[in-house]
Amino acid sequence: MTKSRVLVIDDERSHREAIRYNLTVEGYEVQVAKDGKTGLKTIRTFKPDVIITDAVLPSISGIEISRTLQSEGSTIPVIMLTAKASVDDRVAGLDAGAIDYVTKPFSTRELVARVAAQIRRSAFDQSEVTSDHSDVMQFDGFTIDLASRLLCVRGHEMSLNLREFELLVYLANNPNRVHTRDTLLSKVWGTDYTGSARTVDVHMRWLRKKVEVNPSAPRYLHTVRGVGYRFTGS
Repeated sequence: MTKSRVLVIDDERSHREAIRYNLTVEGYEVQVAKDGKTGLKTIRTFKPDVIITDAVLPSISGIEISRTLQSEGSTIPVIMLTAKASVDDRVAGLDAGAIDYVTKPFSTRELVARVAAQIRRSAFDQSEVTSDHSDVMQFDGFTIDLASRLLCVRGHEMSLNLREFELLVYLANNPNRVHTRDTLLSKVWGTDYTGSARTVDVHMRWLRKKVEVNPSAPRYLHTVRGVGYRFTGS
């Protein structure tokens, strides 16, 4: 059985090695990098299933790494490590494309559990997205191709990260209903996801920029104040 691969990018050797040791004990194939430039290069060659990166790194920050991967349409889950616990700092990580974040000091046991949750989730993503639905979902103005995981908006192919795609598909499959943030977290990120409901807001903002003609006056992705979101496809 092929081992799941995890890349750890951290400039603090003690953190790097502690994470490597605990993940290796759990059966993962692990590579490490001590700076952002090396980390980005290793991503290309190692092709990890999950990336753990410190937000602040020499040469290229973890935020920049995550933003680069997002711009490329990467579906690799990124878990961001940060010494800052403020909401703004966490949102900065999410804005950059991170799936999850862990505040230092952290429990390596908890971090390993979060890695396992991301890998379990990724293993079922494709089957969950395509289950019981046709391969192509068409709306006035855009098309979602489930088989190739592509979004085409007004004739242009748009790059979506893993959770953006799943969130859009879930909403499109359940139109004209109001979905709370907690419901969307559970359905799209999984019941074992421990992050903030603000994650949903960040991803909705990204989706509107890619789907809507005017994101500030959305036609498809609507906010229901104090409750959550609703998709209108017609």
